[in-house]
Amino acid sequence: MRRALIVDDAVTVRMYHRQILEGAGFEVDEAENGVEALEKALVTSYDLLLVDVNMPKMDGYTFLKEVRGTPELRAVPAIMISTEAERRDKEQAYRAGANLYLVKPVRPEALALRATLMTARGGSR
Repeated sequence: MRRALIVDDAVTVRMYHRQILEGAGFEVDEAENGVEALEKALVTSYDLLLVDVNMPKMDGYTFLKEVRGTPELRAVPAIMISTEAERRDKEQAYRAGANLYLVKPVRPEALALRATLMTARGGSR
């Protein structure tokens, strides 16, 4: 079973995304900020990271830069998902290491499809 880590400081958003990813066949873990997510990613193997931008302690950009700078995490596909919809936000996400940038709210079927495709193309560790 594919495993995903949802990183978002809003519990309702994590619950919403969990429901979508579990429906798509993922086993899901959660973290409420980048620090907690990095700790989990270093000890658990994930096939997908679903990362919010604005979070306390460590934001999504910093988290992704840390992930891409860590050899054992570098290849894990990452979707950054945010309410920030400006072009510069997307560019910053891709520079930080996101494989895909989505603007909230995301339709459940769209998120499930993209998560499935990203992990089916050999993106898992």
